[in-house]
Amino acid sequence: MTNEELERKLAAKRALSLPQDVLLSECDEEFFVAGGPGGQHRNKTESGVRLTHRPTELSVTATERRSQAQNRTAALERLREALAELSFIPRTRRPTRPSRSSQRRRVEEKRRHGQKKAQRREEP
Repeated sequence: MTNEELERKLAAKRALSLPQDVLLSECDEEFFVAGGPGGQHRNKTESGVRLTHRPTELSVTATERRSQAQNRTAALERLREALAELSFIPRTRRPTRPSRSSQRRRVEEKRRHGQKKAQRREEP
């Protein structure tokens, strides 16, 4: 993971703890015509909302409602979900080796299985 990626993840983690209004102040808000079903009201007004979080460069949109305010609320929820996903830092995996007893059990099981197959081959 590069230094830039780590900084972006840490910025996302910090943004998750912010209240709605402070988080919204860190975002660029853009409104646009959101076409689709919903009639003339939806096709002629700028009810679609696009939020771009400046520190993380994360962008989300909401266009499913006819109301700009409802779309803003939906976009903020999506932004929080995306920030939560972005802020996840996976733990480093340390390779492990099988224990002696597990190796012994595996070899014993293979030996027993081989004996069982050998008994099938023997003529009665």
